Amino acid sequence: MDWTPHTAISEFHAHVYYDAASLQQARALCEEAARRFGIAMGRMHERPVGPHPDWSCQLSFGPGQFGDVMSWLALNRNGLVVFTHPVTDDVLADHRDHAIWMGAVRPLDLRQFEHRSPAGR
Repeated sequence: MDWTPHTAISEFHAHVYYDAASLQQARALCEEAARRFGIAMGRMHERPVGPHPDWSCQLSFGPGQFGDVMSWLALNRNGLVVFTHPVTDDVLADHRDHAIWMGAVRPLDLRQFEHRSPAGR
């Protein structure tokens, strides 16, 4: 078996999912994570974007912050679904095979990534 080194991960994306009723809860969570850890917070999307089936906000952070950010999200998400994936050279595998879910697993639309996966994977 070929093992992929953890150094292949350039960063992580945590996508916090929400709806109209939980928008303010999600905004507060994302803003606090960005403030507390000095990480990048994306826009608060009020519609599904990309492969995501729900409204979402992306948090981006480095591998060295993984333990702190994920531990904090686990304890503070208060029922919100958080989908996290590494960022490597294989965007399809990142979203399909390397996914980490907190809460309910949601169906992703991965068709847009199928042509961007490295050959042979």
